[in-house]
Amino acid sequence: MIISPDSQAILLLCSHLATSSSIKHAPLTLREWNSLARKLQFLSIRPGALLEISSDELKRLLEIPEEEAKRILHLLQRGGALAIELERLASMGIHVLTRADADYPTRYKQRLKDSAPILLFYAGEKALLGQPGIAVVGSRHLDEAGHACAEFVGNACGRSGMVLYSGGAKGVDRISMNSALAARGTAVGILADSLEKAIRDSQNRAAISRGDLCLVTPYSPSAPFSVGAAMGRNKLIYTLADYAIVVASDTEKGGTWAGATEALKSKWIPVFVLNYPQMPQGNSLLLKKGAFKFPHPFPENNPNLKEWLESHSTNTKSEPMQPNLF
Repeated sequence: MIISPDSQAILLLCSHLATSSSIKHAPLTLREWNSLARKLQFLSIRPGALLEISSDELKRLLEIPEEEAKRILHLLQRGGALAIELERLASMGIHVLTRADADYPTRYKQRLKDSAPILLFYAGEKALLGQPGIAVVGSRHLDEAGHACAEFVGNACGRSGMVLYSGGAKGVDRISMNSALAARGTAVGILADSLEKAIRDSQNRAAISRGDLCLVTPYSPSAPFSVGAAMGRNKLIYTLADYAIVVASDTEKGGTWAGATEALKSKWIPVFVLNYPQMPQGNSLLLKKGAFKFPHPFPENNPNLKEWLESHSTNTKSEPMQPNLF
């Protein structure tokens, strides 16, 4: 895997690849990297230049304590082990993007700013990231209306050329993704579970080989599922899309509720909620918080879904792009 010096430095400083549980110096957190990146930009220093700087130079240039300079230098010195791990991942079809890469999703930088992930590991067609599309989210447990909605939206995306964005999990995510792919469309799954595990799935492998699917995660490719990871990736689903449709939500708990309320508060994109007489109470409460109604059954033909969403929502104001914070 060939990466730029900037991306190599960022990976060495911020990823847990090629580290052990006994590592003396922990990789930089998002907050710590942002602080360092601002100093580098102020000094007009690219991250890749750190690969050639000594501990004393780091301490002097960045005006940091000696212990912090030693930490940075120690992290930067594991290049050999990192190269081996990157080659192993590449042999599986897994690659990496950092905020220093030109093809890193601009929507993350625009909408999340400093909170944009430092790293993204992906398998499949990276050009799909940030293409026009619809985020579909919801519970794993669905009634007939929820199942039908997930299938309908996935199929509509596939037939209209819009990317289907989801979390790639069982339930709404998988139903809508499979429907989009079955309609010869494309999908992006932002995972809170192991990417290495996901690419072993035969359906995923087939879609990736066709160029119809991209699986991506901000976490280490081997990291197992955790509730914290699922909560953290919720905003990454919304902020890649143009619209979001919440199929089924619990009331004031769970990842669907947390992600939807954050998206409504942040006003990243218009958020729709499936509306029907027997809908979950969480759906009703999200509508009261300002979400738009998505009817069941849907009254229009599938190819008209994008136009319908546009005409039934208030456009959100685009935020200006911030300076590139690596």
